[in-house]
Amino acid sequence: MIDVDAYLAMLGVERPSAPTADALWELHRAHAERIPYETLDNQLGRRTGIGAAESVARILRGRGGYCFHLNGAFAALLAALGYDVTLHRAGVQDEVEDPDGPDGDHLALTVGLDGERWLVDIGLAGGMYEPLPLREGTYTQGPFTYGMAPSTVVPGGWRFAHDPRGAFEAMVFAPEPVELSSFVPKHLELSTSPDSGFVRVLQVQLRDAKGVDMMRGCVLRRIDAGGTQERVIDTADDWYDVLADVFHLDLADVDAAARAGLWRQVRVAHEGWEAARG
Repeated sequence: MIDVDAYLAMLGVERPSAPTADALWELHRAHAERIPYETLDNQLGRRTGIGAAESVARILRGRGGYCFHLNGAFAALLAALGYDVTLHRAGVQDEVEDPDGPDGDHLALTVGLDGERWLVDIGLAGGMYEPLPLREGTYTQGPFTYGMAPSTVVPGGWRFAHDPRGAFEAMVFAPEPVELSSFVPKHLELSTSPDSGFVRVLQVQLRDAKGVDMMRGCVLRRIDAGGTQERVIDTADDWYDVLADVFHLDLADVDAAARAGLWRQVRVAHEGWEAARG
């Protein structure tokens, strides 16, 4: 069981009287705006679970997560509100589809509503702001343009194409429903392996109606209709202020020693990245 009322309060949304399209859109937009995509616990060396109740508890204490946390929690909320929600095995991919299909490094959600199914995904690293229909086409949300098309590899699957300015190129998901627990092995790999990008580089992203704020390491970017603005955060105080003010992250459970260690780690990685760029 999850605390639906507390979750809705965190989103600033009143409990809908019925599982309608209007309510779903409101919930999706609020989640995208208020709950960040973030990998802080990986850099802190803290193990996390992806059970729905645990992920909801993360959100209620002012944290976010990545797809397994965010979409896992959101799926539980939608189900509790009466929506027909399905979890799918998915994978973030390059421009050309992987012939082996999705490898399970992403959890995708679909919702059946008014005779149609919709991709509902607030775990796509600053991607969608609102649901997208499982219907081939091109869709604009704010300054970004997305594509939706049937998978060329997975029968009955679908391929979401990100805007060229996004953090990845595409996401493919299979049609079969899966359980949240099936993602545990991949979550363990992504959150602990030294080869994982989620471990090597801190990532935080938050979407809104007009664009997306993104931070990788010490580099803060804002992408919107005006283009891309970028700046390097040079001090620990400023960096933690950005996490709180831009990304709404509550790090009350990170003490002074852990904060200092995390900043050193992020700064060293940034300096290494700068050196590699020449």
